[in-house]
Amino acid sequence: MRDVHVDEIRGAVVRLCQEATVLLPNDVLQALKRARQREESPLARQVLDQILRNAELAADEMLPLCQDTGTTVIFLEIGQDVHVVGGGLTEALREGVGSGYREGFLRASIVDKPFTERINTGDNTPPVVHTEIVPGDRIRIQLMPKGSGCENMSRFTTLLPGAGKDGIAEFVVRTVEEAGGNPCPPIIVGVGVGGTAEYAMYLAKKAITRRVGEPHPDAETAAFEADLLEWVNALGIGPQAVGGRTTALAVHVETYPTHIAALPVAVNLQCHSARLKEAVL
Repeated sequence: MRDVHVDEIRGAVVRLCQEATVLLPNDVLQALKRARQREESPLARQVLDQILRNAELAADEMLPLCQDTGTTVIFLEIGQDVHVVGGGLTEALREGVGSGYREGFLRASIVDKPFTERINTGDNTPPVVHTEIVPGDRIRIQLMPKGSGCENMSRFTTLLPGAGKDGIAEFVVRTVEEAGGNPCPPIIVGVGVGGTAEYAMYLAKKAITRRVGEPHPDAETAAFEADLLEWVNALGIGPQAVGGRTTALAVHVETYPTHIAALPVAVNLQCHSARLKEAVL
């Protein structure tokens, strides 16, 4: 059994909040550069140039990549041989996010009482936390500031089992087409298939944490991802919806066994400012 103090967790979250909003991950940068090389539309190339220049300026000036510094989504993997000491884990995560946003002068976007007063909590808390217990004695924290423009384009459906891959593909492509420029393409498309309604939505969100260009380990699923990416890019929406070859940088599919009478499918879109940072304690 290994002790991890909540102060260490809190400090890591403070740092991740500030780094994630400013520094675009290298896999995303490289994918944008490859898209720029492939792109044939002059206007689309110009948009991609501006996106890359924005990322460069954000890193140089240590300023947010986007004015929407998002809902703070935390994926937490806790080793079963870890003992969290010194206080409550949930409170440490909340305090870390609050301090990270206040000290980093980041926009607070979270409101309490969502269907009445919608009162801003003032420090972007509470975060949305997904926790998984895994083997080992480490804690892995993945922190994603998720902008609302892309999050608002999330969709879920339960298909009849007979719909199969064709039904899933039609739903995914239609979701991207209807989203248009709202999620700030080029996007990363997360697809969750199976489980139950809420678990499929979780899988779709988890899917966008995979590194861009890293295929699913299952060959059949990886081939389906490649087909979906081709079909999505054939829509011609392009960067910031100006037209072009690059509507999406990647399509990531995650699956889970499901009931014989169901085929749950969820789609979660991530904008070109695909912000994600992690720490292992």
